[in-house]
Amino acid sequence: MRVAQVLAGAEQGGAENFFVRLVSALNARPELEIKAFIRNHEHRLQALQANGVTTAGFRFGGRLDWPGHWQYRRALKQFQPDIVMTWMGRASGTTPHSRDYALVNRLGHYYNLKYYRHADYWVGISRGICQHMIDGGFPAERVFYIPNFADETPVTPLPRTSFATPAEPPLILAAGRLHENKGFDVLLHSLQQIPDATLWLAGSGPEEASLKALCRQLGLEQRVRFLGWRNDVTTLMASVDLFVCPSRHEGLGSIVMESWAHGCPIVATASQGPGEAITDGVSGLLTPIDDADALARAIQRVLDSEELRQSLIAGGERVYREGYCRDHIVAEYLRLYQQIANQRAA
Repeated sequence: MRVAQVLAGAEQGGAENFFVRLVSALNARPELEIKAFIRNHEHRLQALQANGVTTAGFRFGGRLDWPGHWQYRRALKQFQPDIVMTWMGRASGTTPHSRDYALVNRLGHYYNLKYYRHADYWVGISRGICQHMIDGGFPAERVFYIPNFADETPVTPLPRTSFATPAEPPLILAAGRLHENKGFDVLLHSLQQIPDATLWLAGSGPEEASLKALCRQLGLEQRVRFLGWRNDVTTLMASVDLFVCPSRHEGLGSIVMESWAHGCPIVATASQGPGEAITDGVSGLLTPIDDADALARAIQRVLDSEELRQSLIAGGERVYREGYCRDHIVAEYLRLYQQIANQRAA
């Protein structure tokens, strides 16, 4: 079965990282012939090709980029795919519906659905996103729930003194795009109430300057390390006492799966994805969105109790193994592709 995977993503991002993981895993399956069609980001081209994935790069410009669109569509037609799976809006909008292949749009957030209505099938990475599509008029029998898996590569923890961090105090990690939706400002207010803790904040984005200014305003300059965009978040997770996801909006929160897979207890706000995935008190602790006091109390509970910490680690590892691990998710995609092939052959 010939499957095209199409991503016109940003230079860095969680969805972009997962694209490399999933496409590489699918490419290892003998039932599939995979080709990746991506934006010309050299590091992603190299990562896919190093994993044996046949990959082609394109501009994926805006609506007026007719030459770029023509080049991509010509290459897609030459590949003669049975299935085309597009990731996010730009790739989905640029890829036409065709009788020659089944078009699958994969949605990782609660996007405006008008850009996805021309597809034949849809994948949502959370049940909430799937319901969003069904409520928006997509046929339920063609909407499928398949979440993400983590980077399962074993890692070696960094020294706790990395990034000029004091050796003794508790160490907290948060990671993601520095954007209002991620709620890192709330986490900084919470950190005021946990005077002994140091925070590693990994990420970059439009809120970086305002978050650094807030740090100064709150007197946290000595306890927050801005690490920039990192490709070793799982290593960071293995190095700290606790991971915190304070998001206001989060489609799935793949970072939750990362924490489960690498034995790092998690405290998260009950935003869309984490609120669906985490069972409070079993696989993590959940707090209300935008409630810095509740977030601080939950963080302190984990830091104060090794018993709770180990219980959350064990609960997260169990949930990950049973429903989110790489082998499970790859098998789900294989079942979906085979079901699509059977329907088209009928």
